Amino acid sequence: MQLERLRGRKVTERVLRKGRAWKGQTMVVRSVWGAPRHPAVDPRKPGVYLGTITSAKLDKSAVRRNRMRRRCREAWRLALKERENLGPVQLLIAPRSSSLRAPFLHIRQDVERFLATLPHGRPPAQE
Repeated sequence: MQLERLRGRKVTERVLRKGRAWKGQTMVVRSVWGAPRHPAVDPRKPGVYLGTITSAKLDKSAVRRNRMRRRCREAWRLALKERENLGPVQLLIAPRSSSLRAPFLHIRQDVERFLATLPHGRPPAQE
C-alpha cells in the first residue's frame, strides 16, 4: 500500500481536533477515516495519508526532532508495504521523546500494534 503525505494546515488541524487518539510507547497516533479534503488529493483513491507533528518541547534540537519524524515515518512505510486493503485513512503522528532513544524495532512494534486495532478494508461503524 502506498504511503501519501498529509499536507496542509487545515487538514492537519482537522485530524488533530477530530481524530481518535491512540497512545503507544514511542508515538501518539490520531486517525480519521476518509481521504483529506485537499485539491491535490483524489478522494476515490485508497491510501494512507501520514503527517507528523513535533513540538520544541520534545527536544530543543531541530536535528533530533527531524530524526524522530524520519524514524517514525520509515517504520510506517515498512509496515504498510506489507499490507493491502486498508481504506483511505488520515494519520497524524506525534513522536514521543522515547522514539529517539528506542531501538527501531520498538517503533515498528508500536506501528504494528496500532494497525492491529484498525479494521481492514472499511472504516469502523459510526457511533
